[in-house]
Amino acid sequence: MRQWFPYELHTHTFHSDGEHSLRELASSAKELGLFGIAMTDHNTMSPLLEREQIQSETELQIIRGMEWTTFFGHMLAIGIVDYVDWRDLGVKDIHRGIERVHRQGGVVGIAHPFRVGSPLCTGCYWEYEISDWKDVDYIEVWSYTFPSIMNSNQRAFQLWTDMLNQGYRISGVCGRDWHVSSKKVTEPIAVTYLDLANRGTLGPEQTDLEKAAVDALRKGSISVTMGPLLQFTVQLDTTDSVYGIGEEVRVDGAANTAQVQIEVDFTAREEHWQLADQELRVVLMSNKGQIAELNVSRNAATASCWVEVKELIWLRAELHGAFHNCITMIAFTNPIYFEDHK
Repeated sequence: MRQWFPYELHTHTFHSDGEHSLRELASSAKELGLFGIAMTDHNTMSPLLEREQIQSETELQIIRGMEWTTFFGHMLAIGIVDYVDWRDLGVKDIHRGIERVHRQGGVVGIAHPFRVGSPLCTGCYWEYEISDWKDVDYIEVWSYTFPSIMNSNQRAFQLWTDMLNQGYRISGVCGRDWHVSSKKVTEPIAVTYLDLANRGTLGPEQTDLEKAAVDALRKGSISVTMGPLLQFTVQLDTTDSVYGIGEEVRVDGAANTAQVQIEVDFTAREEHWQLADQELRVVLMSNKGQIAELNVSRNAATASCWVEVKELIWLRAELHGAFHNCITMIAFTNPIYFEDHK
């Protein structure tokens, strides 16, 4: 059974350039209805010295991590135990750095790849040369607040789509890049929901829970939203098996179509976002482009359709509608993947 929990995956404290302490950050995250955060200060893991105590006090999960902040790009390393150095890496050496993170069981994500770089934001624009995209676990396709309307995020979202079309199974997430108090923020905030079906208990150590979150990031069991939680499943016409976000559908020669079931949970963190009553569009996107469109609303929160599976590599759902005076994408899921096993 799937269990979805909301996270913020890109945060900072005054140990780097944030305004708040880890305790203040955790308390603010709890007030926003979050289940957990990833602590990703710039080039340091020092705020994590208080991690176990603050987790116990706030009952908020704090995933260990850091943000490599370099001249050639910013890279998030999440789920690591020890500090990982980057200072000996040139623009062609990022894979050696990624291997250091993976060696600890962590995952790496490209942060805000198309944000304006130097001199306005040193190294924010991604320039590292990637020779094998299989080494990249995820891309921060939405960054900052009200992320869907930012040109830099639209470019990042297209990069993610291009990589999926080339056959790479890379996850797409949002990261607020949280530096300032929530009381100063008036724009919508997006969160990343992770599926923690195999989670451990919420306690001071949280080792199993941290592993479950990192595994969800690696696998792509992810749904991102500024509002309601968007989910979908797939069932082939030849089997009773139901596949969820991040999973692989094994397509045999007899299968021609699959039923797609859409569900939108309008109760998820509903006190933290505003959405006018309306008919929303769910667009099904794939390596073949848009293949279907369905309508949902608060009164009709589920919908289904049949799609052809021939030549299908990946499929994701996107939720569109009027949000904060804009017609925009409100939410998106990570893909369900398809593999031909004739």
